[in-house]
Amino acid sequence: MIFVLSSIRSNPRPYYKRTNMHEFFLPVIQSALRRAGIETDKQIIIEQPADKKFGDFSSNIALLTAKECKRNPRELAREIIEHLVFPPDTIAKIEVAGPGFINFYLTSLFIMRSLQQVLRDGDAYGKGTVGTGKTAIVEYVSANPTGPLTIGRGRGGVLGDCIANLIESQGYKVTREYYFNDAGRQMQILGESVRLRYQELCGKTIEFPDTHYQGEYIREIAGNIYHQHGAALAESQEVLTFKNSAEAIIFSSIKKTLERLSIRHDSFFNEHTLYTPDEAGITANQRVIEALREKGFIAEYDGATWFLTTKLGQEKDKVLVKSSGEPSYRLPDIGYHISKFDRNFALIVNVFGADHIDEYPDVIEALKILGYDTARIKIAINQFVTTTVDGQTLKMSTRKGNADLLDDLIDDVGADATRLFFIMRSKDSHLNFDVDLAKKQSKENPVFYLQYAHARICSLLRMALQETGFDPSSSPDHHHLELLTSPAELQLGFALLDFPDMIKTSVRLLEPQKMVEYMHSVAELFHRFYQECPIIKAEPDTGKARLFLSLATRQVLRNGFRILGVSAPESM
Repeated sequence: MIFVLSSIRSNPRPYYKRTNMHEFFLPVIQSALRRAGIETDKQIIIEQPADKKFGDFSSNIALLTAKECKRNPRELAREIIEHLVFPPDTIAKIEVAGPGFINFYLTSLFIMRSLQQVLRDGDAYGKGTVGTGKTAIVEYVSANPTGPLTIGRGRGGVLGDCIANLIESQGYKVTREYYFNDAGRQMQILGESVRLRYQELCGKTIEFPDTHYQGEYIREIAGNIYHQHGAALAESQEVLTFKNSAEAIIFSSIKKTLERLSIRHDSFFNEHTLYTPDEAGITANQRVIEALREKGFIAEYDGATWFLTTKLGQEKDKVLVKSSGEPSYRLPDIGYHISKFDRNFALIVNVFGADHIDEYPDVIEALKILGYDTARIKIAINQFVTTTVDGQTLKMSTRKGNADLLDDLIDDVGADATRLFFIMRSKDSHLNFDVDLAKKQSKENPVFYLQYAHARICSLLRMALQETGFDPSSSPDHHHLELLTSPAELQLGFALLDFPDMIKTSVRLLEPQKMVEYMHSVAELFHRFYQECPIIKAEPDTGKARLFLSLATRQVLRNGFRILGVSAPESM
């Protein structure tokens, strides 16, 4: 929770500077403990109670220290309270609750004057500095270029983009990377699929395998090659030409789809570089195997090369190179992550689909064995997506060519709805994308509900300018916010001050859903405030204060929309 405190006690209208609420309470409680003769190394924790009747903030410091002090927790809490000295006009009351919790109630003056920071910071409100001078890499999408992007891949793309935005907001210099899977068995199957369709165009009778890619896009790529070469390649058994053409066309399509959702990447790491020998004639994959072999974690049996994960307590060893000579996914992924460490990123974030849930722990274990600091790696797994239309769940297959395509979804519901619906459920939960709900122009649709709150504020400010001449830039330091004391006003103001800490929580959990929930709460509180508190027709100073509260709300919504990659319409 971000709040502010007075830095000059004697000034009746002090300058308020932003501070983390833990930083506000910590020195006060530490001083109280010293005055009470209590020495402890226990961490002082400040939390927001779920129920406001237990205060705005609460600490369990008395419960934590009671045993070592040999005191009753409630008695100790009362003694600590006697030694607490807060700046004036900040704390309304302090109570002991339950077995020994200390509950703090803030003054309405403290809450409302704190909102000046939102107005002063503007677009920078909520940004942090913990990552200043540090670099981070976020890998996301990384779909095999074997077909158009599906809805499932879209969820990971939006999740990764939002996570990158969140991390960037904390001062990190972020590299957004796409791991380009241009090697392996699936790419060979892609090339073979196109070659067979091309031969059909050349007049040959082909029995097309069920294991190959059968979408209409394969025929289109084959047609493109036929247009360029005619039947000159009809007898060719070489797959490379067909694979390369398909790869280029499909990846161009993937980029265009991502651009529609404002998803971008700064770099593309080609998987084939891990198979390419260096000056010494050794590939990155081979170096991984030899490094693990030196540590005693490689064995060859059953014609394959194995990572001896049984030595780590697992039931089975894991294949790194199959008996066919083809690497498993684990081997190049280990090499790829080594490249991230070689590029000296302080924070490494991987956004994976649920199909990686069994693989990535082995990659982490291999990196630990090789001496890399895996604490710098954070993993975000997003679960599968199903699509519901007219109450019916669609079942799709990428290989059969009837996959639910991301482009079709964007065409149907728009980019904003697509993005927000992908992240409005926890990444750990299966997502059922309700197309009908995403298209509704009503408060049932969370996208409409959030954007309507922003548009309503814009409309209010336009009306205020016309009817009262309200111009926030003409009186930036005379907000009269201290006049606002009603529950609707205070609850909205308190929520706005929670924005910076909500960003930090979302970063820590790699969970943009927390931001969506928070913004929905802000929108809900604003709509309530708008209904209960006259603004344009209020007494001038009160009306002005309510307009500034509305302005602060719009700023928080805008800043949140920017992180989520959703537009902030000024009219609807």
